[in-house]
Amino acid sequence: MSKATALIGASVNIRVPFHDVDVMEVAWHGHYVKYFEIARCALLDKIDYNYAQMRESGYAWPVIDLHIRYAQAAYFGQEITVLAEIVEWENRLKINYLVTSLTKQQRLTRGHTIQVAVDVSKKEMCFVSPRILFEKLGVPYE
Repeated sequence: MSKATALIGASVNIRVPFHDVDVMEVAWHGHYVKYFEIARCALLDKIDYNYAQMRESGYAWPVIDLHIRYAQAAYFGQEITVLAEIVEWENRLKINYLVTSLTKQQRLTRGHTIQVAVDVSKKEMCFVSPRILFEKLGVPYE
């Protein structure tokens, strides 16, 4: 994970399903994006600002950047934990991810996503995150 201090986090446990692996029973690298998304949705639910609530508040939050660093493979049937933590929120929403083996507590993958607020009515990107995000995070809006 980055050296940034996490404001809030959420984790999910996933058993790597058969349809996510190749002939060698290794999870295909592209499925980690899905695992990140599952953890991100749990995190957004935790702060009571999921995608439906974002839309209702008048903002879309597209992912504009995604980075993944693979350290070790995940295998069919393996229990993994995906931790998602908010580390930036003032001008963009940066979420760090850490994928570990549930049983061995070894790091498998880490990464981050960056999302920006888009005012749906104006179809314009916001250069400062909207007040509602600060409220949901419980931090002062400056």
